[in-house]
Amino acid sequence: MPIDLSEMSWLNPPPESREEDGRLIARSGLETDFWQGTYYGFHRDSGHFLHRTQKGDFTAETSFVGRYEALYDQAGLMIRHDEKRWMKCGIEFTDGARHFSVVVTNGHSDWSAFRLTDDFKEIFVRVTRMGDALFVQYRTDTQPDWRMARLAYFPPALTELSVGLTFCSPQRAGFEVEFRSFSLSDVESRDIH
Repeated sequence: MPIDLSEMSWLNPPPESREEDGRLIARSGLETDFWQGTYYGFHRDSGHFLHRTQKGDFTAETSFVGRYEALYDQAGLMIRHDEKRWMKCGIEFTDGARHFSVVVTNGHSDWSAFRLTDDFKEIFVRVTRMGDALFVQYRTDTQPDWRMARLAYFPPALTELSVGLTFCSPQRAGFEVEFRSFSLSDVESRDIH
C-alpha cells in the first residue's frame, strides 16, 4: 500500500525527505539513534520516526530498501509509547552484513539480531500488537513466506501508541532509505505457527 503521509508526523525530522509516487525517500541526520542504557551506557532518542497514533490491537507492515554502508545503519518499523517504552525492528547493518534486528525497550533496551544470508533487495516487515505481545515477522523479495523474528512482551496498559517508519545512522549522516509501502490495520492473524 502506498504511503499516505497526510495523517503522519515526524519525531526528529530528517534533513532530507520527499514523497515520490507513494514512496518515502529520505536521508538520515548525523549520529541518530534510539537506545536506552543497556551495555553501552548512553541514552539516545534522536532517530527519525514518521508515525501516526493507534489504539488497541493492530497489524503494521512496511517494505523498504536501504543503502547500508556504515555500522548500525538501520531502518524498519517502530511502535512507541514514549522515550522509555518502545520497540523497533527491521534491518541493521553490523559485522559487515545486513541483520534482522529487534530492540525492545521497557526502561532499558535489549537487542536481538540475526544475519540475513539471502541476496534480497527489498524486505517486508510486519508487527502485530495483541494484548501484552508484539509479534514480529519478516519476508523478502526472494523469500515470500512470512518468518517469525520475535515474540516480545509489551505492557498491555499502554493502549495509545505511535506506529510508523523509523531509520537511524548512529555512526554517520546520509544513510539513504526508500520506504515503498506502509499499512496499519486490524490484526491480520492471531496465528503464530
